[in-house]
Amino acid sequence: MSGTENQSYLLRCPDTCTTSVVFASPHSGRIYLPSFLRQVILDQHEIRSSEDAFVDDLFGSAIKHGAPLLTAQSPRAFVDLNRGPEELDPAAIEGIRRVAHNPRISSGLGVIPRVVSNGRAIYNGKLSLVEAHDRIASVWRPYHDTLQSLMDRAHRSFGEAILIDCHSMPHEALENVGPPGATRPDVVLGDRFGAAASSSVVEQVEAAFASAGFKVARNMPFAGAYICQNYGRPSRRQHAVQVEIDRSIYMDEKTIKPNANYGAFKETLDGVIAELSEIGRGEDQRVAAE
Repeated sequence: MSGTENQSYLLRCPDTCTTSVVFASPHSGRIYLPSFLRQVILDQHEIRSSEDAFVDDLFGSAIKHGAPLLTAQSPRAFVDLNRGPEELDPAAIEGIRRVAHNPRISSGLGVIPRVVSNGRAIYNGKLSLVEAHDRIASVWRPYHDTLQSLMDRAHRSFGEAILIDCHSMPHEALENVGPPGATRPDVVLGDRFGAAASSSVVEQVEAAFASAGFKVARNMPFAGAYICQNYGRPSRRQHAVQVEIDRSIYMDEKTIKPNANYGAFKETLDGVIAELSEIGRGEDQRVAAE
């Protein structure tokens, strides 16, 4: 296994990649620099509420199954890697002109977020445009350059690339999914309603979770944001599927700590990761991996 680590990301790769699947976790970063914490008006617990806590650990067995795993180091509250670099919020950053309506920016969730969960403001005032550009250059750009290189390498090696974009979602986000009284999904897959991945790939991803006992929904309430939009090119055999897992299954959302089910859930998820890796493994690779 090899690895690369810097301020932006941690990349772990198997000695030999045996699958076209790439796993990535853009929102699990948890290195909160003192210089950043001095800028914010939230305490060190509140600032973590938008973090996909533990997702990088939960998907850690990807390397064992022959796939690379790219995880964020910097937190989502500092730079949101699932936004485009142009999604700058005029209410959060000096010198930005108001542009056409963008619901992500309007809600304070641009590439430099203005709020964390429940709309709580991160700053008292605005950041400079220079600082926003510096965060994008030092954190956003290296992550995406690396993710693109992983996708390109998979495509060269296997004739296709399949990105599993790993996330977690607050349990309360599922309250209005489906009719009243209906069973809520454990996992929501986002393929931008078919624009980011072929139906056959999404069906296999759904089957991997369903066979492990998880109830799976598609695109509601999360269909995928910038990453699926940017990397999902099914006509070019480049697929991107966003995976959102209900946080309450494995963690206490109030304390941001693993719950009693964490170990069992991680073990179950390891089996899912093995099946997901198999999706991108041709017959020759399957034989070599056995």
